[in-house]
Amino acid sequence: METFYSDSFVLLFIVCLISFTTPCDGGNILVFPVDGSHWVNMKILLEELHARGHNITVIRASTSWYIAEKSPLYTSITIAIPIDEGFEDFFDVYLQENMRGASALTFLKITKDFLSMLSEAHLMWSQALVKTFDDENMIKSLMDSQYDFVLTDPALAPGILLAKYLKLPLVLNVRWITSGEGHFAIAPSPLSYIPVPGSGLTDKMNFMQRIKNMFFYSIILLQQKFMLGPSYDALCDKYIEGGCEIISLLQEADIWLFRSDFVFDFPRPTMPNVVYIGGFQCKPARPLPADLEEFVQSAGEHGVIIMSLGTLVNALPKDVADEIASVFAKMPQKVIWRHKGERPSTLGNNTLIVDWMPQNDLLGHPQTKVFVAHGGTNGVQEAIYHGVPVLGIPLFFDQYDNLLRLQERGAGKIIELVDVNGHSFEQGLKEVLHQDSYRLNMQRLSRLHRDQPIPPMDRAIFWVEYVMRHKGAPHLRTEAYKMPWYSYYCLDVVVLLLTVATGLLLSALAFFRFLCCSRRRKTKAKQH
Repeated sequence: METFYSDSFVLLFIVCLISFTTPCDGGNILVFPVDGSHWVNMKILLEELHARGHNITVIRASTSWYIAEKSPLYTSITIAIPIDEGFEDFFDVYLQENMRGASALTFLKITKDFLSMLSEAHLMWSQALVKTFDDENMIKSLMDSQYDFVLTDPALAPGILLAKYLKLPLVLNVRWITSGEGHFAIAPSPLSYIPVPGSGLTDKMNFMQRIKNMFFYSIILLQQKFMLGPSYDALCDKYIEGGCEIISLLQEADIWLFRSDFVFDFPRPTMPNVVYIGGFQCKPARPLPADLEEFVQSAGEHGVIIMSLGTLVNALPKDVADEIASVFAKMPQKVIWRHKGERPSTLGNNTLIVDWMPQNDLLGHPQTKVFVAHGGTNGVQEAIYHGVPVLGIPLFFDQYDNLLRLQERGAGKIIELVDVNGHSFEQGLKEVLHQDSYRLNMQRLSRLHRDQPIPPMDRAIFWVEYVMRHKGAPHLRTEAYKMPWYSYYCLDVVVLLLTVATGLLLSALAFFRFLCCSRRRKTKAKQH
């Protein structure tokens, strides 16, 4: 009898546990990420999806820098992809060449090298995708897995093509597409007040700046048409029924999880399937490790400066690093500097060199006064979240544009890469440290960013699960992208109306001419 009651109690306890547990209908997600800093924020999204009970499969390159083959978050599928041995060092070499000077010849060379690198990356992935499509076992396995949708970063196009091939809904974790910024592919983007990435412009443009903006937009179109598009055209023709173009595939995506918001970005037209998740990776600061906390607290009332140039660049050239270290050595603040190159010879006792830092936790520490950064999206959004002003040294990609948005709002200052030296760095650092407007403006942005009805991460997860529940979200997509350009701009309507108006005008003129001629003939007849 005691055993019966004991078993009954255990059964009742289990039933109660189940009844109080939130039900979870886990989905099956295929993820095609981009490596580097893009993977950092994709992984944060995957951690949340995994915590909510979803099954995740990640496609990675055999030579991946950051995407581990084995992880408790996901099952991986590894694709063999050859990468040139010098590819990983490209950004360090590019940085050194970019700092030599601003001559036209140097600019043309580094621009050519940079575009060639991008073209090579797209070509390598397109070749890897051909092997995947031709691997019958791989394709059968992907189809048999019955994924709910594909989640991909469209800075590279393989994930978009794979979703189309597998006929699965598509969710984009996006700010950048194969060429330029994502909005330009799907939303009305008047060049009169929407700056093109790379132009270095804001939403307030004079006539000459609008000309420059249009020029940069033309470059993006040419880049997509002649440099990036051809890498994938053969795949579209061979494997996608009816053919395709990368831009049209992007326009068919169900949801765009857009890593930005209008506290950070300039106001612009948008679309119903664009979900803004800027700052979704930001979290309240956690306690620092004991040794790091002790170092930070030793700064006293002067506080701490932190510096990081992101994941793609290990270190600045030695002479520049020495000049920056000498500036830090003169400051009363303590400095934490993520620097993986040769130890600067001018390093002061107040500066701690680290290979890695808990950036979010340091930015959220009350002792942190300034963030010296390269302007990557993740770092900029974390600085906004925690209200820390930025001294920016943009290196490449979107970094200048990101920092420009802070500078335009008075929350940061930019030092151009070619202008970085001891004097300019010291002057800029002291300006951001001692002019209260920088901190006050950044704290205002922080308050605006945090004042949301739904946290960005919760918004992202809701729309991901929305796509699972409804097998896509085609009702949120505009049909405009299927229209020819002359229909989109109603030029055919204008031509028709002008033709009708011209016809009516000519008919009226002919009628009045006929009346005049008839009257003249009658007058002449009477005179005779």
